[in-house]
Amino acid sequence: MASRTAFAFLVAMMLFTGVCNTLLTKYQDMQCVRNCEPGSGAKRATFHQPVLQTAQMFVGEMGCWLVVGIMALWKRYAINLSPRERGYEAVSTDDGQPNADADDVGASLMEATAAAPKFADQELESPVLTGWRVFLLALPAICDICGTTLMNAGLLMVVPSIYQMTRGALVLFVAIFSVAFLRRRLQPFQWISLVGVVLGVALVGLAGALYHENKGNAKDHLSPQAVLEMAPTSSALLSVIGVLLIAGAQIFTATQFVLEEWTLEKWAIDPIKVVGWEGIFGFFVTITIMAILHLYIGATNAGRYGPFDMAEGWKQVTTNRNLGISSILIMISIGGFNFFGLSVTRTVSATSRSTIDTCRTLFIWLVSLCLRWETFKWLQVVGFAILVYFTFLFNGLVEPPFRCLKNQEVVEELLPEEPIEHQ
Repeated sequence: MASRTAFAFLVAMMLFTGVCNTLLTKYQDMQCVRNCEPGSGAKRATFHQPVLQTAQMFVGEMGCWLVVGIMALWKRYAINLSPRERGYEAVSTDDGQPNADADDVGASLMEATAAAPKFADQELESPVLTGWRVFLLALPAICDICGTTLMNAGLLMVVPSIYQMTRGALVLFVAIFSVAFLRRRLQPFQWISLVGVVLGVALVGLAGALYHENKGNAKDHLSPQAVLEMAPTSSALLSVIGVLLIAGAQIFTATQFVLEEWTLEKWAIDPIKVVGWEGIFGFFVTITIMAILHLYIGATNAGRYGPFDMAEGWKQVTTNRNLGISSILIMISIGGFNFFGLSVTRTVSATSRSTIDTCRTLFIWLVSLCLRWETFKWLQVVGFAILVYFTFLFNGLVEPPFRCLKNQEVVEELLPEEPIEHQ
């Protein structure tokens, strides 16, 4: 029961932080950065910096090292406390004299407790990921760079719920890569579930193309705050391009998930440290790419104010209060999202992680409707319903429709039976 409760907590936190990531990123994209005064006559310009958003994601991942450092200091301080300082008292003997060896006994117990995790690590068959092997984590970090940048670019062209639903294609790529490279075995009902997820994603993408948001004519007489609450003007072509960018990005994200699962299986390392190392590698690679793109594109007259203008992007984040606050919140939420996601990967699998992640679509869709970032579309609801049903079917939360597809053994393996190690 404790194991399933801990697993449910990991899943809930992964979904919560994931919802925050998508909504906060879309909120940034809707912030006006130039020609914001009403009646200026010039076209309003919103925040379009997908590469910079990728960099701030890695800053958030690097923040996991602060948590690691705080935990290390706490453990070191707690271990160095004497038994009396920790609340232990000497026990009186039969002659009324306090036991002179009480402190020694307490110290021995503390030493044994402190050594327990080390002893547990020694029992692990997997070697500890140290030395030059740490650079292997640069591979999933590079995949994260490509996937996140493409998704941020696609998010500029579509509303948040369509962005999140299109990400449902991730489960198909993760499943294929897991079978091909990790030698996983999926049951017939799981393959049917993956096809159903792709069908739901296709309906969502079709909804974005057929019923695209077109509010440009209504913006002229609205206040800046009202304009901010509306999704940016888009066309059917832009919606299709955005969906294709987001769907294509899932190839890189699927590769990242499979590489992370392979790393966690082959070597012993805490998920929070994996996130921290990926943050370091990803940040320096992203900054290097940003500097090159700024020199050759962003610094030119044609590239000024564009997505590769590094100086303008930094100026916008530091001078716009809404962008600055949202950037900090994104850094915090992205660190938590990656940590909880990796914990789910280690507990179950990368494929289950990707299917569970599609459930946050519902919350993103509801919030977007409440904020009037998009309008209600029945086709989108149908696609969402199909997506959620087959996601639940894949993870064994609902029974397969036909008896021949049932496999109780596999369904039970989808949830952890052994207690989850606390990080």
